Amino acid sequence: MTVILIKAAQLFLSLSILIVLHELGHFIPAKLFGTRVEKFYLFFDIKFSLFKKKIGDTVYGIGWLPLGGYVKIAGMIDESMDKEQMALPAKPWEFRSKPSWQRLVIMLGGVTVNFILGFVIYMMILFVWGTDYANKEDIKYGFGVTKTMEKHGFQQGDRIVSVDGTPFHEMADINTYLLFRNVDTIVVERESGVTENLTIPEDIGTQLFEAGDLPAMTFRVPFKLDSIVPGSPADKAGLLVSDKLLYINGTEVNYLSDLTYMLKNKSGDVIDLVVKRDGENKVLKVTPNPDFTLGVLTENTDLDYIKVRHKDYSFGESITKGASVGYWKIKDYLGQFKYIFTKKGAASVGGFAAIGNMFPPSWDWRAFWEITAFLSIMLGVLNLMPIPALDGGHVMFLLYEIVSGRKPGDKFMEYAQLIGFILLISLVLFANGNDIYKAIFE
Repeated sequence: MTVILIKAAQLFLSLSILIVLHELGHFIPAKLFGTRVEKFYLFFDIKFSLFKKKIGDTVYGIGWLPLGGYVKIAGMIDESMDKEQMALPAKPWEFRSKPSWQRLVIMLGGVTVNFILGFVIYMMILFVWGTDYANKEDIKYGFGVTKTMEKHGFQQGDRIVSVDGTPFHEMADINTYLLFRNVDTIVVERESGVTENLTIPEDIGTQLFEAGDLPAMTFRVPFKLDSIVPGSPADKAGLLVSDKLLYINGTEVNYLSDLTYMLKNKSGDVIDLVVKRDGENKVLKVTPNPDFTLGVLTENTDLDYIKVRHKDYSFGESITKGASVGYWKIKDYLGQFKYIFTKKGAASVGGFAAIGNMFPPSWDWRAFWEITAFLSIMLGVLNLMPIPALDGGHVMFLLYEIVSGRKPGDKFMEYAQLIGFILLISLVLFANGNDIYKAIFE
């Protein structure tokens, strides 16, 4: 329960910061252009508010439904669907009376703040905490690779030397490169010390995603059994914590990645598990779970399997590096959409529970700000989608007006807003429904 509360508190604080600053991005240019803002709310105030106070023309408040927030700008067709106001003649201080370029700036203000905030946080993190990384020589046992990677020439124990001709110094990022970036060649160093240049297919990310071979490469770690889950396949087969795993279907198991590889790529439903017990080898017949697990918890037997290096940044260096990190976060997040719009990808979409689980089980300010920066960029990208009821939908219609010289009719905008709102609610219900399904059945 304590872990859940800590995660929930971090999620609540992070979203509150992002929502308030996003809405300020709309609020400030609206006020600068002399547009009246009637409401500024953190969370939605359906039927009632937890707090509200009117200052000038604006009611500031906190709603009870923590699904977002909003600013209600006078003379704008938004989620409030205030048809009565729109039926009256336009006033000079209303949104609809302003030039199209001012309305465009107001609508882009929120996502602009999201992107700037993400970049600034990454810069701050680098300046305050620096960064950790590992070179190829810091990985004691090399990488364990999946079946898909083996098909393209990779071997168990490989280390990464360079990617597309550039020396590679952040070993933990290799899966991001494979999944989201256009990688043409990777030079690897074999366990024997020999290097080899491997050509990477253009659709490597799709291959890995469809095969379920994620992560594609993991650090090899020697291990031992720590505990057996009662009622699990391992328990039913008679596996003991004191047993030492030796072979699966005749293949030697030295590292945890060997175990996951063999379980994923087994032939048939039953595997032969050879263990050493009381000095003798014993064969156990095991039927793994559908998710290729045995129901065992393991413990690393070599805590020095990786050497972590640290780099600090000056203020100037943190600005340059932070901008680079922010750029690649946006680019990598955009790269996810080619997977989301598939049957398998849609099933992996999560809601608030999935976002909450991104936060660590104990309060860690560095982790909190890293996740908040990513969420800020994520919200910026999502809000730019050309869906009515999102900022991107309003921007799309404003660009049409600027190019064509014709403003979409109020009735059309009302219907578009309604359709967009229904679509958004459906997506929210679908994402959170996935969370509930996974909590119950997985």
